[in-house]
Amino acid sequence: MQLQVKGRNTSVTDALFDHAEQKLERLARIMPPWDDAMTVELELSVEKNPKVERPQIAEVTVRTKGPVLRVRERADDMYAAIDQAARKLERQARRYRERRKAHGGRAPGGEAPPPAPDEAEPPLAIEDAEGEPRVMRRKAFEMKPMTAEEAALNMEMLGHEFYVFRNEDGDVNVVYLRRDGNYGLIVPG
Repeated sequence: MQLQVKGRNTSVTDALFDHAEQKLERLARIMPPWDDAMTVELELSVEKNPKVERPQIAEVTVRTKGPVLRVRERADDMYAAIDQAARKLERQARRYRERRKAHGGRAPGGEAPPPAPDEAEPPLAIEDAEGEPRVMRRKAFEMKPMTAEEAALNMEMLGHEFYVFRNEDGDVNVVYLRRDGNYGLIVPG
């Protein structure tokens, strides 16, 4: 496991780094053995607005050969935020491992890791009339063919409410979380 810790509006002390390393080390034991090359990125930040409750934020992104796991936790103390994020990640990793076993031992989406979104692209700026919404950010990523069940698993691991994917026929589909807790699937007409 490779751990990267960076701070935004705060400095990363040796004590914070050691605490994060200790808490996230357990994650390596939970993940399947074929995910030994996973990278863990921890971003620690502090909200400067005094009206914000729980201003200490720990955001963790785990890149594996399967789905990307991501959590964001807030607390009054940075150590508590790291602890909460680590516990949440452990639950996600256990759920991922159990789902992987349920799918016959193969990784959802195949053996290759999903490509990371291209964060280096500049935001997409669209001229707008006064007061109109505009697109502020653009993400580009490669879509490998997968089933709707694999897409739902990836969506759940990311903690998103929808997931765009390419089905086995090559068509772009969207799986989304319904209000009743089930999943919906949008297919082209």
